[in-house]
Amino acid sequence: MAARFLSKSPSGRSLLGALGTSLLGVGSVARETTSKHAYSDILFQQQRTFVQMGTNLKVVDNSGAKRVMCIQALKSKKGAKLGEVIIGSVKEAQPRGKVKKGDVVYGVVVRAAMQRGRCDGSHVRFDDNAVVLVNKQGEPIGTRVFGPVPHELRKKKHVKILALAEHIA
Repeated sequence: MAARFLSKSPSGRSLLGALGTSLLGVGSVARETTSKHAYSDILFQQQRTFVQMGTNLKVVDNSGAKRVMCIQALKSKKGAKLGEVIIGSVKEAQPRGKVKKGDVVYGVVVRAAMQRGRCDGSHVRFDDNAVVLVNKQGEPIGTRVFGPVPHELRKKKHVKILALAEHIA
């Protein structure tokens, strides 16, 4: 367990430096791993956001798009959480849909793979990152929403998406 926090960076220095040796005590000897996996695990834990710039999202409505890449999260610079609006570029689309490949669209994040805590103490986590495409006024482009949608969208004023959804989680 302690080896994960004491892994070396590519430059050969310990990530915790002197703090890591003071935590273990003066007389104890710790093995430091140079595994690239342990180093990437630490970096991944430090940069945890929901949906950030460059994230590929699945489109779960019948607007014609299949996959969207996030260009910008509108609410914060770090990333978008459940129910927040993003700007995305359509990467894959159906042949005769309402949106085409390369279009810049707005979307509401309806599913995120990262765990989110709820007021009652439970947590919600989905298998994928998904979005519903909306226009500038916040109205859905499609007429159907596939798969589960969290009830947190009601607090974010996306009631029309909840009305179109199959299942509210």
